[in-house]
Amino acid sequence: MQLRSRKLPRDAVHHPVFARFYARFSEAADAKGGVAAYREELLSGLSGRVIEVGAGNGLNFAHYPGAVSEVVALEPERSLRQLAVRAALRAEVPVDVVPGAAEALPVKSEAFDGAVASLVLCTVRDLPRALAEIKRVLRPGGELRFFEHGLAPGRVLATAQRAADRTLWPLLFGGCHTARDPLAAIEAAGFELGTYRRLRIPEKGLQMPSSPCVLGVARKPFTEHGG
Repeated sequence: MQLRSRKLPRDAVHHPVFARFYARFSEAADAKGGVAAYREELLSGLSGRVIEVGAGNGLNFAHYPGAVSEVVALEPERSLRQLAVRAALRAEVPVDVVPGAAEALPVKSEAFDGAVASLVLCTVRDLPRALAEIKRVLRPGGELRFFEHGLAPGRVLATAQRAADRTLWPLLFGGCHTARDPLAAIEAAGFELGTYRRLRIPEKGLQMPSSPCVLGVARKPFTEHGG
């Protein structure tokens, strides 16, 4: 693995209380809420070198297919990173967990065949910069696999999302912003949007601001289009 120095604090994000809550909640969601199946779908067909941005407690690691030769998993939050290291030891593919933030990926350009953003674009501080960094480190034609919270299509829930984002939601949930539009942001960053589908988590019952999600794939163009 080739890392390079980027000027960013070693622990750019520190949410120990949220990290403990997130670890327990995400494990329950995987086991009982069907999220594990979405992770399997997200990663199916990947191969070669993959960078995962915001790996959390490493729940994706068990779902990487055998054709993946290496995963470089970045996680800026110390407590979650420690859990991810343990998950990496149980993974069937090589996983190297390192500190780092999406806005300054400590890796060389065009070094990866695939990139994974899983429930993380809602929390990054600078979404356009983070996506520009992901695009930088992908080889031309490389895939971005994404599974993200997103802006609700309905006006009522979208209004609730924006209200939540302006008040306590980001403080309580590790900087999460539920009203971001990941599809629009990915296209604005210069990716070619491929297939995707919208999800609701949980599928039944009360909808939360974080319930609307989208899962899909985008690609870095082989050639950049000049203006």
